[in-house]
Amino acid sequence: MQERTARFRKTLDFFWNISDKLVLTLILFQLVYFLILYFSELKERKAELIPFLTWFIVFLAATALLVGIYKIYFQKKDTIRRVVTAFYRIFIVAYLLQWFFVLLYWFINPPLTFTQISSWIAGHGLKRDYVDYDAISPNLKLAVLASEDQLFPDHDGFDIKAIKLALKYNKIRPKRSKGASTISQQTAKNCFLWQRRNFIRKGLEVYFTFMIETFWSKKKILNRYLNVIETGKGLFGMEAAARYYFNKPAKALTRTESAMIAACLPNPRKYTVKPMSAYVRSRVEYILVQMNNIEPDPDIQSLIR
Repeated sequence: MQERTARFRKTLDFFWNISDKLVLTLILFQLVYFLILYFSELKERKAELIPFLTWFIVFLAATALLVGIYKIYFQKKDTIRRVVTAFYRIFIVAYLLQWFFVLLYWFINPPLTFTQISSWIAGHGLKRDYVDYDAISPNLKLAVLASEDQLFPDHDGFDIKAIKLALKYNKIRPKRSKGASTISQQTAKNCFLWQRRNFIRKGLEVYFTFMIETFWSKKKILNRYLNVIETGKGLFGMEAAARYYFNKPAKALTRTESAMIAACLPNPRKYTVKPMSAYVRSRVEYILVQMNNIEPDPDIQSLIR
């Protein structure tokens, strides 16, 4: 029994040693890959990024200071060392798991999301039907792009101009918050995170947006978005929405029907396709106009076909 326990501990120690080196390698890879991909853009936005760089340097300095204090004063204290080791190993497991799920969801749609679980717990039910990209009408893809993120083919996950406008709007009207999330950000949130807004979720949303923009194609991101997005109370994905509202598959939706579904996406529990409010009707008209405007764009065409 003692021999078996010793063997298990040795195997566990080997696992943690390998995991430790793997995590460090992956973090360095992410940093280098990020700099290679976005160096020119970072250079162009140098003035905008200086405040963030300052905070990042402060964060690194504070982290180095805490590590130094721990190494000098607290590492020899068994209780503190065990607590720090436990938290560090939790971080290692969480970090490796997020890589696993980012790669897994490249191949398949999320089996279950936090939003779907919360919908079921809240009593709204859970209706969904994941379908392939080709099984969704080009009209629906176009309507979503026209409504939610017209720059989706061109940006790297974030619409900086829209974010600035939203921050300005929210500062003037603090009781009526306005978002500026791209389709990539919404996909990251819906696939990996939860809905309630806070600094932790927003920070993780930025991280996962970077991950999927780096390792998924634009079509893959849009496909995941179209399958997991909430389209009504307890309703998820465009196939389920098409069958629920129009009794037909998503592939058969007309331009107007597609615009009706897209019009409700900002708040699908509040805005409904049937019955349709005056606000949703006005958004449908706006989306139809925008669909006509962006449709000739070659990048849009390559995405919706």
